[in-house]
Amino acid sequence: MITKENILATAKKTILSESQSIAKLADFLDESFVKATKIIFDCKGRLIVTGIGKSAIIAQKIVATMNSTGTPSLFLHASEAIHGDLGMVQKDDVVICISKSGNSPEIKILIPILKNFGNTLIAITGNMTSFLAKNSDCVLNTTIDSESCPNNLAPTNSTTAQLVMGDALAVCLMEMRHFKPEDFAKYHPGGALGKKLLLKVSAMLVHSLKPMVAPDTSIKKVIFEISEKRLGVTAVINENKVVGIITDGDIRRMLSYRDSFTDLTAKDIMTKNPKMIQSTDMVVDAFNIMEDFSITQLVVVDNGEYKGVLHLHDILKEGIL
Repeated sequence: MITKENILATAKKTILSESQSIAKLADFLDESFVKATKIIFDCKGRLIVTGIGKSAIIAQKIVATMNSTGTPSLFLHASEAIHGDLGMVQKDDVVICISKSGNSPEIKILIPILKNFGNTLIAITGNMTSFLAKNSDCVLNTTIDSESCPNNLAPTNSTTAQLVMGDALAVCLMEMRHFKPEDFAKYHPGGALGKKLLLKVSAMLVHSLKPMVAPDTSIKKVIFEISEKRLGVTAVINENKVVGIITDGDIRRMLSYRDSFTDLTAKDIMTKNPKMIQSTDMVVDAFNIMEDFSITQLVVVDNGEYKGVLHLHDILKEGIL
């Protein structure tokens, strides 16, 4: 009988089973893993990752991870390889072959050809006595006790283990390459991630207005400037230097305790020494400053020259956060 309890119990059993298979991988790490990592790191060509069936799908994910973290990689489907796609394999390339059994017919055909080419071959397999394991230069063991599938047939634990082993290689290679966030950004220029890592304040000021008043500007004109530029703020400029800032909040607070403001000027209500940022700084850093000081605008100044105002709304519109 299908019940909520049965469904949740099966899901929990699956998750625990796969997590246990992953945990056991740590005990399989040995000199072969070290050797494989160094081989890939020293590779003068590309990393070719191949497999068949579900292992091929895992191979594609590993390739995607490697490419985005500084290891040029290509996916080669094992069955397509023996029908012409072997042409993508060059002499300096290193090949990772993924197979749970290590004895698939396509694998048995492909491996001798790759060995004949002279390419270094790394196996990721759950069968350490397989054809693949015996004919590889180094073997990464992804043996599992069983699949989560109730029939012990559908690849579940085995493909998860393959994926994690690939991630372990990728992370080790990142550390060996001293891969930094700015390096990661080069391969992820699009979307929110790319913007977060690459977008500078200067890019946000291209179409930005520059609200500004002098210290002796009347409050009436200050209000007009804030309203006209629609940023909720204006900088107070004296001799080309930013000496203060006035926000619409400052205006509201002034009106709450004064019946008349005809005798006031900008310098009377401005906030001195406002928070500033340079146009060459990253937008994400600007956001962090706003968050730390609970403000929604930052004055942008380069070498003492007023460049404009960066508003929190503009950052949010970019979808960075």
